[in-house]
Amino acid sequence: MSKGQPPPFDPELAGPLEGILAGLPSMTADQIPDRRARTVAGRLTDEQIRRNGAFDLVERQIPGYADGAGVALLICRPTATPGPHPVIFSIHGGGMVAGDARTADLIGELDRAEHLQLAVISVEYRLAPEHPDPIPVEDCYAALRWVVEHGAELRIDPDRIIVSGNSAGGGLAAGVALIARDRGGPDLIGQMLQCPMLDDRCDTESARQMEHVGLWNTLSNRTGWTALLGERRGGAEVSPYAAPARAADLSGLPPAFIDVGSVESLRDEAVQFALEMWRVGGSAELHVWSGAFHSFDQWVPGAVVSDSAVKARLAWLRRVLDNARPTRPHPQGA
Repeated sequence: MSKGQPPPFDPELAGPLEGILAGLPSMTADQIPDRRARTVAGRLTDEQIRRNGAFDLVERQIPGYADGAGVALLICRPTATPGPHPVIFSIHGGGMVAGDARTADLIGELDRAEHLQLAVISVEYRLAPEHPDPIPVEDCYAALRWVVEHGAELRIDPDRIIVSGNSAGGGLAAGVALIARDRGGPDLIGQMLQCPMLDDRCDTESARQMEHVGLWNTLSNRTGWTALLGERRGGAEVSPYAAPARAADLSGLPPAFIDVGSVESLRDEAVQFALEMWRVGGSAELHVWSGAFHSFDQWVPGAVVSDSAVKARLAWLRRVLDNARPTRPHPQGA
């Protein structure tokens, strides 16, 4: 199928993107060590997370999927208001191969949590290719279940949890929501999917348009999915928990916020996911930010479109929380 010309970049984003791409080539398998080195260099410190006392910070090691290997949780609770607090369960990005619980994704989550007085719990799932599917998504689900089971101890509200993630984290958040629905697991109140990786097949019109265009282009996306799935990528045996675009039924899911740039490879799979949720009577709010590239608001926070995206996410969170006020009290933990 022929591809159309990619949409133009927003003028405020185009210049900064050139500089970003000059120092950040497309991700191929040999680039994975470099992406991990960037993760280490960009990790948030305790002081940056605590924000001058706005949050307290606890780190826990909990059993992950299957073999019980340790998975780190970063637990950030607001100090200005008493708990138990609703929770943003944050799943970091990094293309399935990089990132950790302290990666830059956490800045946006903490911004929103500070505004709305929410706890943020960030999970450090194990990474592909050393830990292929289903380990990453199952690590995240195991961590979610642990958080719910230990809600009183953690002084959080286990009945008001929103799964959230950017890029690979957005895809994993959607996968966790599907697992929770299918296994009768935690009853989530929302899922915030920011430029999510949802489809391992990489064969949409936007994937063809952006093979070598923008940040996290299709070449990079294909690399990430191959690291996760190996030879199964694009084949018939890929689970919808790994690639949520493959789910045959999106009914019964928590409300979703889905946003994506118009000039990124992941655009059309995000749009289609929202369409499928609407088709089965689900609640989804979709934003396609004109002229925006992947994770644009993290890279160019001063742009008008970035400010619009930040405000839209905050407004959606506020509405979801207002619609899910607690129906029964929760005991305070130690």
